[in-house]
Amino acid sequence: MAKLTHYSVGEQLQDIELAPVTRLDLIQYAGASGDFNPIHTVDQEAEKAGLPGVIAHGMWTMGNLAKLFTPYYEEGFIEDYSVRFKEMVQLHERLTLKAQLTKKHSNKLYFDAAAVNQAQKEVIKGRIVFRLYEWQEEVSRL
Repeated sequence: MAKLTHYSVGEQLQDIELAPVTRLDLIQYAGASGDFNPIHTVDQEAEKAGLPGVIAHGMWTMGNLAKLFTPYYEEGFIEDYSVRFKEMVQLHERLTLKAQLTKKHSNKLYFDAAAVNQAQKEVIKGRIVFRLYEWQEEVSRL
């Protein structure tokens, strides 16, 4: 896998395809996050709220988007992260995570990122600023 410093503006990171969303994923996330709103775990409660069924926590989806940068933890860290939620994510949906480098400035790399479902609809889109460790900046100049 190429280092982030080797990417050029316009290049995309390798997509990550997640396993289909399961109720267990959402129950585990509820426990980890403390968000026990039943629209995320109980069909009847989701339907009472006017939803087509259980939906994933928006922050579950946002957290997964950060997986795009896990392979690069030795090079730096996510310094800034903003997203817009566009669609609900339902059980059994299969999400693909995507990111494209849009700008390089000093020791910061700027990415447009998104998660799309199996119908290729964006469910979340955002911008991520990845900050290189200072020694990485020196290496990238060589």
